[in-house]
Amino acid sequence: MGRVSVTRVVVVDDAARMPDLLGSGDGVLREVERAFPAVDIMVRGNRITLTGDEDDVAAAAGAVEELRDVLGAGVPLTPDVARESVRMLRATGGGGRADGAAGASSTATAERPAGVLSRSILSTRGRTIRPKTQGQAAYVHAIESHTITFGIGPAGTGKTYLAMAQAVAALQSKRVNRIVLTRPAVEAGERLGFLPGSLSEKIDPYLRPLYDALHDMVDPESIPRLMEAGTIEVAPLAYMRGRTLNDAFVILDEAQNTTREQMKMFLTRLGFGTTMVVTGDVTQVDLPGGTRSGLRAASEILSGVEDIAFCHLNADDVVRHRLVSDIITAYAVNDENESGRAPRPTGQKRRFERGEQR
Repeated sequence: MGRVSVTRVVVVDDAARMPDLLGSGDGVLREVERAFPAVDIMVRGNRITLTGDEDDVAAAAGAVEELRDVLGAGVPLTPDVARESVRMLRATGGGGRADGAAGASSTATAERPAGVLSRSILSTRGRTIRPKTQGQAAYVHAIESHTITFGIGPAGTGKTYLAMAQAVAALQSKRVNRIVLTRPAVEAGERLGFLPGSLSEKIDPYLRPLYDALHDMVDPESIPRLMEAGTIEVAPLAYMRGRTLNDAFVILDEAQNTTREQMKMFLTRLGFGTTMVVTGDVTQVDLPGGTRSGLRAASEILSGVEDIAFCHLNADDVVRHRLVSDIITAYAVNDENESGRAPRPTGQKRRFERGEQR
């Protein structure tokens, strides 16, 4: 018995919003068509007609209705938003609702795309910063509900940027008195003495990514004043030793390049009223051969400790160019294939061991 073709119509009440729903150059509509190639989609006026197999049409209609709700919640629709909405719906069974989703790690993961993508973290300088994927929403929720949060994942997943937005929001709402941003100043052990220039000139290139994110969220003209007053501090990790940080929002970036001892030193700076976020990518460790990453060690040692959350982001959470996600996935597959081969030598081996003859 052949499949029965059905037709379903989605009506947009406000016809003036149809261009926004379809996207610039119909880019949003094309993403829906790409996600459901077996469904014929026709747009006329404020009516979107979908024809095809019953199950495919139901899923496609659910995606269109969800995008309509996302737009109604004030989120500008782009092909990336459409792609993530469809992915989230499919991950929760395709019905447009995530109630009872298996494996949900937080309440954020149990929300519909409209709820996740419309959540505002910070409104600043004429734009709103929001999580753009389900993984990012879970990460944001973890930061809000835990004293220490580890954000672990590849480049482009928004680990540092979202943490920075949370920090600025906490400062603006007076939940904290200051923001402290830090990262290992030099990948291989913070050997600043070998770099040319003054101390500030030596460390500036390593702290520049934090400054860049900060400038996106705070009026650049006010940053020098805030830094002079100590309200915002950007410093290399070595400067954290011996301090206790109270009533602060502290972010440790590039944490994969900390040693086990540096990570322990940083985490024990925690004071009362302070929130800590540690971000890093365990696949991008720049430490000398044989030195174990403090981030990897912490994820094993602290797993299960109350009030500490570990959020693992992946290629699905990349919000840069879509090729970045494909690149990360390709490298991950290659790493898995190479894991069964003989390990490559790491670090520099001494030419002559003690006791050997030249």
